[in-house]
Amino acid sequence: MKAAPFDYIRPSSLEAAVAALAEDGLTTAAIAGGQSLLPLLALRVAMVDLVVDISRLDELKEVTVTPEALRVGALTTHAAFEDGQVPDVSNGLMRRVASGISYRAIRHYGTIGGSVALADPAADWPGCLIALGARVRISNRSGERSEPMTDFIKGQYSTSLAVGDIVLGVEVPRMPTPRWGFAKAARKSGAFADSIAVAVARDQRVAVVLAAATTRPCLMAEVSARVMAGTEHALRDAIAADLAAQAPDADAYQKRLHTATLLRAVRELRGQ
Repeated sequence: MKAAPFDYIRPSSLEAAVAALAEDGLTTAAIAGGQSLLPLLALRVAMVDLVVDISRLDELKEVTVTPEALRVGALTTHAAFEDGQVPDVSNGLMRRVASGISYRAIRHYGTIGGSVALADPAADWPGCLIALGARVRISNRSGERSEPMTDFIKGQYSTSLAVGDIVLGVEVPRMPTPRWGFAKAARKSGAFADSIAVAVARDQRVAVVLAAATTRPCLMAEVSARVMAGTEHALRDAIAADLAAQAPDADAYQKRLHTATLLRAVRELRGQ
């Protein structure tokens, strides 16, 4: 199947890109690496009037570190994290996550901004960024705003982005060397995940997030509260309670799978 006809432009500035995305009467989409959007267009799952190519906007490629946070431009590729080209404020977690995304060819073109904006429930970045307490930076004609990742992602392929909004990048808070655990289960190498678990300990707080289980990444509150002090039995009880609350439709196999990834992530965190 081929994509339905659409117009294509490549703006030379962020302001021009925002204006094009907000054009009245048109369904528009921004494209950067295109690793998600192009297949959706080809399958006619997504149909747009205008594709706005933002891949050459230097404003979206900047990576800076402040005393408070790492600010990563939306066009930063997964490969840039994997290759250590992005300053590491996560003690290796972001590099680990990036290295497991699909295949190297995809990681070379796919971007963190595209992953965040698509909000695929099985994507690697959203759950990781929620666990790290990250925020999303967004621009439109009215100016710039910042939202916690937990508020930005609304559901399956659903975010707070409105017409004319464009993701500028993400902001990851700096913290004393965080400890973390990460586990991912997929049917084959490079395939979309069936379960992703991320556990991050920062300061005195622990965040455990489960992704690829429901329509959006879920903060596992009971598990987070028992990571450091709970016994294995108490941890399994907490996982069961969180799964009942967050993924009530999961079948027996899915419950076992999510339990396994959560336990692996927590054990890795405890072992650091």
